[in-house]
Amino acid sequence: MALTIEKKKPLRNLYNRVNRQELKERMRNSTEERITLSYYKYAQIADPKAFRDELFQLYQSLGVLGRIYVAREGVNAQLSVPSDNFEAFKNAMNEYPMFMGMRLNIAVEADGKSFFALIIKVRDKIVADGIDDPEFNPGNTGTHLNAEAWNELTSDPDTIVVDMRNHYESEVGHFENAITPDVATFREELPHVAELLSDKKEKNILMYCTGGIRCEKASAYMKYRGFDNVFQLEGGIIEYDRQVKAQGLENKFIGKNFVFDERLGERISSDIIAHCHQCGAPADTHHNCANTHCHILFIQCPECAEKYDECCSEKCADFIQLPLETQKELAKTEVFNGSKFGKGAYKAFRKSGPELRMKED
Repeated sequence: MALTIEKKKPLRNLYNRVNRQELKERMRNSTEERITLSYYKYAQIADPKAFRDELFQLYQSLGVLGRIYVAREGVNAQLSVPSDNFEAFKNAMNEYPMFMGMRLNIAVEADGKSFFALIIKVRDKIVADGIDDPEFNPGNTGTHLNAEAWNELTSDPDTIVVDMRNHYESEVGHFENAITPDVATFREELPHVAELLSDKKEKNILMYCTGGIRCEKASAYMKYRGFDNVFQLEGGIIEYDRQVKAQGLENKFIGKNFVFDERLGERISSDIIAHCHQCGAPADTHHNCANTHCHILFIQCPECAEKYDECCSEKCADFIQLPLETQKELAKTEVFNGSKFGKGAYKAFRKSGPELRMKED
């Protein structure tokens, strides 16, 4: 049954009215303790716009910040909640039948400054998958595994582990011996993985992602494509790390878990498996280029961050030294790395091997 929203009173103040820079400054200067978390829920929502507006008003009243997507198929949320309001937040969520008892993935590493604004958007889907076949049943998912079962099954030589995240996520961290497709989007990865493993349908296929939401669809898609032994990591990397620590299990994840907030990553193991995109030194810290007209996502070591003023190139480093009005005018015609490449394409201007460097414009 589709979820309907009963409007009890007119909803107001449903969007942010403060500019981005001021919101960032407020968060940096805040001493309020906050809890960073994520959740997702597949459910039928009859009126996503009405639900979005009601959720915005509720979260605003509780001081929640974050990025939330609402669609007819459910809700996908990454957010932070003031510690003092956490119990009120959980109680308010449990007032909705579809959220009752839902798992909340608490961040592994967070100082509460992961988000600086409340943004809730209506989308066609909470996870863009490119699937338009009415015969596809997203509810026919694979078998969910807890951390202990995951560790046991990954030790089986007939098991294939697949990372269902984008390449810039798996570059800084992934499970041992996992297949890490060189793809930029989830919708690109689904058919790619199915084709890649088309001759291995008798194998155990284990899939994982950050918090579980992508694997809900991925495991269902693999079953739709004829794979029978499909499994997914319950709660994703975030819940796996929690269970490993709580139960004293072996940690089979190496490196960092990429996250989609201001932190851009949380450490799961001490291993650094990636390299600086400018000098090739071991590094796994993602940055967005400090030139806001570029803003490309890349990995940078501390030395290069100092050398290039946290920019992706000498061009961008020189550009941010110009007066703001000059920057604004030149940006109309200048082309930066971020103008040419998206998150999924920054590998295009990296060299391989020990001479790994980012090209200068």
